[in-house]
Amino acid sequence: MDTAVPVSDRLLAAAADLLQKGGVDAVSTRAVAAAAGTQPPVLYRRFGDKDGLIEAVTLHILDDYITRKRDLLERSGDAVDDLRRLWDLFVAFGFAQPDCFSLIYGNVRRGEAISAAAETTVTLLREAIARIADGGKLRMSVERATELFQSCGVGFVITQLTIPPAKRNPELSEIARENAISTIAITSTGTKARATLAGRATALRQALGDTETPLTTAERALLVEWLGRISDTRPR
Repeated sequence: MDTAVPVSDRLLAAAADLLQKGGVDAVSTRAVAAAAGTQPPVLYRRFGDKDGLIEAVTLHILDDYITRKRDLLERSGDAVDDLRRLWDLFVAFGFAQPDCFSLIYGNVRRGEAISAAAETTVTLLREAIARIADGGKLRMSVERATELFQSCGVGFVITQLTIPPAKRNPELSEIARENAISTIAITSTGTKARATLAGRATALRQALGDTETPLTTAERALLVEWLGRISDTRPR
């Protein structure tokens, strides 16, 4: 045990290891303290109780995932390919941290801190999808596309986690990913969503951003509302 590492860091690392290997039940205060080379009272002073420890370790793991997500987007290339890489990263995170993933995305009563961190991941996804809109390749509004893509990813991972790893079909992730992407974006070479009314509305709404326009605040809000409604109109 490296005593040069701060006690809090050792406790979080030990809790993360136990959570990954044995699930929530394995993360007892006694087991975590022993693995970190300290005593339970030290853990109680830092995290309060087991619930506080579980929240802290969940945030610890989620922060690492957010860092990797930011790094991926900083190396951004093609916007649609970025979305593919984000999907793959999300699925890999869920498979590597099944209990943590369930605490974050399968718990409707998660704490405020976890909810805020989870919302950060959605914000990063929204920014990636907004770049697709900038290129005129989004089929719907950024908001709707983000909600749909996030729901597809969470649903896929949660479903797969109910299946033993050895029995999972490794091709399903790519199939689900491409279906989700093709639903929200134009992927064929040389084709742009701006060819449709919804695509043009999405591109214009995205282009507005925070730029100045010769409109009053009320007019701008109304324009954004109209463009959003047109963006999300399904073709008949």
